[in-house]
Amino acid sequence: MKAAVITFPGSNCDRDLAVAFEGAGFDVARVWHKDSELPKGVDVVGIPGGFSFGDYLRCGAIAAQSPISTAIRAHAARGGFVMGICNGFQVITEMGLLPGVLMRNATLKFTCRTVVLKVATTGSDLTSAYTKGQEIRIPIAHHDGNYTIDAEGLARLKGEDRIAFTYAQNPNGSMADIAGILSENRRVLGMMPHPERATEATLGSQDGAPMFASLMRGMALA
Repeated sequence: MKAAVITFPGSNCDRDLAVAFEGAGFDVARVWHKDSELPKGVDVVGIPGGFSFGDYLRCGAIAAQSPISTAIRAHAARGGFVMGICNGFQVITEMGLLPGVLMRNATLKFTCRTVVLKVATTGSDLTSAYTKGQEIRIPIAHHDGNYTIDAEGLARLKGEDRIAFTYAQNPNGSMADIAGILSENRRVLGMMPHPERATEATLGSQDGAPMFASLMRGMALA
């Protein structure tokens, strides 16, 4: 299986994400944002954390207009998997792949620490390795992680079981304690915490590793 990790000016977690994919057995291609096409045979696109284009205008807004974004939208429309992590979550909401928007943290401060997440659904190849309600330890590092959506959109996420993870203790003011959500076809995941930083014991937690392993397993069985 093949993963493509996108790099924008200001990305700083692209190598971490590539290593996490490789650890799960993926063949990883690195893609620059000015490329207009994804490599042939890509199964999953990973959009990493960082500060794409310095977070000018709005976080992720400029990255969403990069040449590679058209190819990512087409990949998602074909049913391809997409993971947007931290700044990547911001980017894919700006692309229109997921609903809602990421706003400034309620504390108005940058937050960097390991938090406890609750697994809200296992109904996706991206979350199937966990059990519903399981608590996992995943790092966060963001200034604009306050997930916001209108009441109708929130009701739809809940009704369609598309909330992937919630915070045990909300660090940023996100509505309904949301830490990550899924697309309608359950193949696009956006989340603020960094599972790629929790794949080895030396990193302090291995709770992120099952996410990459379950994605690989789900693809192999498809």
